[in-house]
Amino acid sequence: MNPDACDPLAHTSMYQRAEEDSDDSDGEGGLGNVSRVIVRPPGHSGKAKRGHLCFDAAFETGNLGRVDLVGEFEYDLFLRPDTCNPRYRFWFNFTVDNVKQDQRVIFNIVNMNKNRNLFKDGMTPLVKSTSRPKWQRLPRCEVFYYKSPVHQNHYVLSFAFGFDKEDEVYQFALTFPYSYSKMQAYLNAVELKFPETFERSTLGMSIQNRKLELITFDDVKKPEKMDPKNVIHMVVILARIHPGESPASYVVQGLIEFLAAANQPISKALREHVVFKIVPMLNPDGVFLGNNRCNVIGHDLNRSWNKLSQYTHPTLSAVMKMLKEYDNSSCYQVDFVIDIHAHSSLTGTFIYGSTYDNVYRYERHLVFPKLFATKCEDFCQEHMMFNADDRKSGTARRNFVEALSDNVNTYTLEVSMCGYFLNGTNILTQYTEDGYMRIGRNLARTFLEYYRFTNILPIPPVDELRPRKGRPRTHRPRARSKTRSEVRVRPKTTRAYAPISYTDLSICYDSATSEDGSPVRYMYGHGNAGYAGFRMRPLIHQDQFSLSNIQAARFSNLDFSSDFRLKVPKAKGTVQEPKMPPIEMLNVPPKPHLTIIDFNQLTRGGLEEATSGKTIEREKEKIRRHTFKSSSRKA
Repeated sequence: MNPDACDPLAHTSMYQRAEEDSDDSDGEGGLGNVSRVIVRPPGHSGKAKRGHLCFDAAFETGNLGRVDLVGEFEYDLFLRPDTCNPRYRFWFNFTVDNVKQDQRVIFNIVNMNKNRNLFKDGMTPLVKSTSRPKWQRLPRCEVFYYKSPVHQNHYVLSFAFGFDKEDEVYQFALTFPYSYSKMQAYLNAVELKFPETFERSTLGMSIQNRKLELITFDDVKKPEKMDPKNVIHMVVILARIHPGESPASYVVQGLIEFLAAANQPISKALREHVVFKIVPMLNPDGVFLGNNRCNVIGHDLNRSWNKLSQYTHPTLSAVMKMLKEYDNSSCYQVDFVIDIHAHSSLTGTFIYGSTYDNVYRYERHLVFPKLFATKCEDFCQEHMMFNADDRKSGTARRNFVEALSDNVNTYTLEVSMCGYFLNGTNILTQYTEDGYMRIGRNLARTFLEYYRFTNILPIPPVDELRPRKGRPRTHRPRARSKTRSEVRVRPKTTRAYAPISYTDLSICYDSATSEDGSPVRYMYGHGNAGYAGFRMRPLIHQDQFSLSNIQAARFSNLDFSSDFRLKVPKAKGTVQEPKMPPIEMLNVPPKPHLTIIDFNQLTRGGLEEATSGKTIEREKEKIRRHTFKSSSRKA
């Protein structure tokens, strides 16, 4: 366990600090963070009383630069800028203690540098306390983001809070913190639990001599003779290049847990066919210091891939060296390089990609995002973007297109700091730690689908992926009887086509089309005019005319006692048929239309023949003959 892995709530106290505090943590106050600052009201001196709040951010990942008491219960909080770079001020993480029972306060964070962020769309800060260690979001009704005329029309984040316990230490943060020490403790635990599948090494050191961890999953059987057909496929995952984007670390943790599971069929299949290289924290110094975007010397590392230096960007140089070694190797083929980030102004999960002049390479580049979208219910296709912007040439996504071979697909995976909207609704679902880890597990499942799609992984039977549990004996099916019933042969009968009972069966096609591109269809419905009370009307929706919605009252005016048959010549020895009432012709649109077509007899290529005048007359003559024969039999 790293000695710096101290929970800030464990060592923050009113009158004394714990003896196990590290010198590095104490020294953070010199870099601008408040260290045990007690805010007293004006005119008060001496020992602090209950209710004089004590603020502290001198711990790992902490960030709070200054506190001003501007009212009886209102405080202005100033964020500390990134070290050696005053441009970036967005991440905050601090503790408050020495509170009074039921004390209510208002905190104003007044110097955020990003005006466009998710606080406009419902995101709220997180809070936890000593007895309630699980992070909770503040109610939305207590959080306000607005332009303040008191603060030179800058955007201010204000939230009201009530302290309910005196002996509690409360911690507030922008989003779920994930420190360098927490990563070290987690990797130690996974290494002890899965020693067979988990391989851990140090890829390099940061400027402040913190480890650049490299996690490897490799159970691929190495072939005796290497050739282009037997290359070993590799996936490289990078995360936490920006310190304030802590949700990326939870996504990586979910991916590591999924791949490390020894008895998981999907994980086992992936490890046996693909090598995974994971760098969980590219900027350990910035994470430890509580920066928002930069490293210890103020460089934005995700704008520095095109100007690497061993002295100012040692972690990036180590990763680039590893990528080029594997990319130039004849044994390995790097398929993916995915850089995981957290977005502060968009919701959902989405992917940024690149565009290529080669059409085939661009189409291959689109396959993985499409598969990933099917695995994530929180995937937002509207925010997905593919470009070749020169302003982004220093990012990993853009630089690797030129630095690595054409086989490598580089993406930026973005997850929201807030949440996602459910499909087709305006309901905002807030992310939790487990929600971010679920994205990592879905990422692994997408790799499985991709490598099956490209025939790298065999497709095992369903029973092997999901073994069926045996049912209890009480639920077992009964044995089938050995005796079989005799199957009777269906008697041979002649097939006769049913006559058409309508004199004019018309199908009209309007010029307009429906939403799916098909012509407007018509059906028969009840009306006051028309033949036998029927008229043509457009088909609005199929469900409206289902059997369950048809009422008998609609057909109450039909007289089925009448014998409506076509008029035929009188034959000798036959009974005079009753006269058919006059038929009122339908008002149908002009041609094209089909008249008296027996669709049961219509064959391929016979549409033109069926619509010709001779065919229509032939069909009428058949109907007259059939009617004449049936009337003769009755007579």
